[in-house]
Amino acid sequence: MDGLTVLRPHPRVSLLLHRRSAVVACALVVLLAAVMLASACVGQTFVPPAEVWRTLRGQAGPYDLVVNELRVPRIALGALVGAALGLAGALVQTVTRNPLASPDVIGVGHGAAAATVLALSTGVITSPGAMPAVSVAGGLGAAALVYVLAWRRGMHPHRFVLTGVGIGVALSAVVQLYLTDSELEAAEQIKLWLTGSLNGRGWDQAGPLAAVLLLSVPALVWASRAVRPLGLDPDTAAALGVRVDRVRLGLTVLGVVLAATATGAAGPIGFVALTAPQLARRLTRTPHLPLLTSALTGAVVLAGADLAARTLLPPLEIPVGALTALVGGPYLLWLLGRRSGDIRG
Repeated sequence: MDGLTVLRPHPRVSLLLHRRSAVVACALVVLLAAVMLASACVGQTFVPPAEVWRTLRGQAGPYDLVVNELRVPRIALGALVGAALGLAGALVQTVTRNPLASPDVIGVGHGAAAATVLALSTGVITSPGAMPAVSVAGGLGAAALVYVLAWRRGMHPHRFVLTGVGIGVALSAVVQLYLTDSELEAAEQIKLWLTGSLNGRGWDQAGPLAAVLLLSVPALVWASRAVRPLGLDPDTAAALGVRVDRVRLGLTVLGVVLAATATGAAGPIGFVALTAPQLARRLTRTPHLPLLTSALTGAVVLAGADLAARTLLPPLEIPVGALTALVGGPYLLWLLGRRSGDIRG
């Protein structure tokens, strides 16, 4: 097949490699490394690349605090959050077959935010490590509610998206209600978290997210094979022996867990999950959304956005969630206009 290579690492094992996807993935890895290096160097204190490398190797120097304590944990967290959101967006868009769908659009991010805000305002969360667990519970709860309400003798993608949008609006109202009813100090803490920022976050948040991503690897290997039949018509996929509803449910749960854990680590950061899979698909030109490339694209987008948020208006630091929303909003409007044109045509 054109553009495909069959790899046989073992006589009984064969792997199908899309050559363009492999090239794009390698290029994104190089770009991500360059962005992370630039982020480690640039800031109110410029650190030469040689000093960054020396510090990372454990050699004592004048930049230990800046590199190892302030920048590297934040950079690692940004890349992990971006990768998780890119994967979550690709999974949800595959299930819904709709480029307008993403975890933050269909209510998953709102559910994670509502659960976290409730836990913060009531004092349930006593340590940063507990925040991802609360967010996952809230995201899963919101997704389950959307799934139940949208189910009508099967799962129709458009009904699923519209139900998710409605649930998201309702959960946003719940968050605002808690903000108006909370003490001033708690409300300020909640508002800071809701902006979606990597400032002040580090290994305490990156560790649980990295663990979730590692534990998800077997499921992601299954998902990389499962997403291909879903690109077909549901009746065709069912005729090929694919249990469409079960596959959709499994992909949705996996996407929800990744998105909710990322939200717990960095707060609600919008539009990364929406844009990264579509950018990855345009780069690779594959018929389905590529999971690995979506993860790498999400990591590059968020790492680059955080670098820009730190350096655009010094000494002011823009929350990365505000910057991604500023860029993602026009993209969503463009996508809506393009979809409307397709419908009219």
